[in-house]
Amino acid sequence: SEKMLRLISKAGAVKKIRIPLLDKIRYLSASSFPNAEKESLKKTIFDPSNEHVQLRQMVRAFTETEVEPQANEYNRSETFNKSLFKKCGELGLLGVTVEGEYGGSDMDATAAVIVHEELSAVDPAFCLSYLAHSMLFVNNLAQNGNTEQKYRFLPSACNGDIVCGMGMSETGAGTDVLALSTKANLLGNDQDYYILNGSKMWITNGTCDGITTGDAFLVYARTGKSPRDLSMFIVEKGMEGFTLGQQIKDKCGMRASMTAELIFENVKIPKKNLIGTQNEALLSMVKNLEIERLTLAAMSLGIARKSIEVMNNYSHERLAFGKPISSFGQIQRFISESYAEYMAGKALVYQTASQIDLSMHGSGLDTDAAKLFAARMAKEVADRAIQVLGGNGYVGEYKVERLWRDAKLLEIGGGTSEAHHKNIARDLKKIEKLP
Repeated sequence: SEKMLRLISKAGAVKKIRIPLLDKIRYLSASSFPNAEKESLKKTIFDPSNEHVQLRQMVRAFTETEVEPQANEYNRSETFNKSLFKKCGELGLLGVTVEGEYGGSDMDATAAVIVHEELSAVDPAFCLSYLAHSMLFVNNLAQNGNTEQKYRFLPSACNGDIVCGMGMSETGAGTDVLALSTKANLLGNDQDYYILNGSKMWITNGTCDGITTGDAFLVYARTGKSPRDLSMFIVEKGMEGFTLGQQIKDKCGMRASMTAELIFENVKIPKKNLIGTQNEALLSMVKNLEIERLTLAAMSLGIARKSIEVMNNYSHERLAFGKPISSFGQIQRFISESYAEYMAGKALVYQTASQIDLSMHGSGLDTDAAKLFAARMAKEVADRAIQVLGGNGYVGEYKVERLWRDAKLLEIGGGTSEAHHKNIARDLKKIEKLP
């Protein structure tokens, strides 16, 4: 339940001490980021315990000192900041929902939402890579893998030694996930391995350098005749036949999160890399989609919050007709409606998080609703911020144009808004009266 933590003293000396994982948040909040300790530990639905309050303080201080300064550089170069990712591992963020036994921080869905909101407020693209690793691979494996698989992969994934992701979408199978065509056939004299063929598209962390694949992926493939006969496999970098396809460049937004196609040509997958039972991965997929959609909604909160801060502060500084533009009704409407919608979305997201048991499924209605509302809200708030800033909002210096471009993906990735409409309407058919 403990891990080594490297700390740099004021004199620059490197010290190694052992700190229980749950105490790491308290220690870093007070010692590494002394300003964070000055804030009161006020518990709310957004920070329901002292640990959540301190987690937010720590991550916010980290984002302000480490993440925000590098955001524009890596977004402009369309490259992934691997050293910054490694620092997330040192802080215990990469395994935020994973048991301490496997190197994680053993926290809940609300903690995952806090981290995603805070990271996304300064660099949504980096946060997206974080999400693909920590939720789509790490949490997914922690919830659905067996003990041997978890010991084999989670410690190195939690400390940032490997960068991972998940492969579900294909060129012809996005929202219609049951149409995926990647196949795995069980072979061998003892039926001890699978042969995997196909490809996956739009894979976050598909590459981290533009040359090779990421380190490990949870890949969904067809293993039976029924459309629902899907299985999930761990595919590792270096497996023969597993190669990097095209790298997706020149994206509208999320440019510091590298996206790629993954190719599987007769890849031999040992049976020990099968997650769960053959043909029964659909339930695991549904369960993990719930936390994916919730954390994508949390990313929307971060984008909206930063956009409101930028336009609010700017409106008090910018003068027009001899007075601050914040005195004009049009500007007041942009700011006030943005704040009200942000708080409504925040309440929905955190209320949903408080009800989620990561080991179970059944929160699809509310996670769909949270992402549907928050994603659109974030895009519209970022758009208003650009309007308030005028020409300044249209250039990179004030950051809102990047946030606006990044926000659009949240209406597409992890489930389109149209898919959420369908899912919500379907689920509401089963409910006569709302609580």
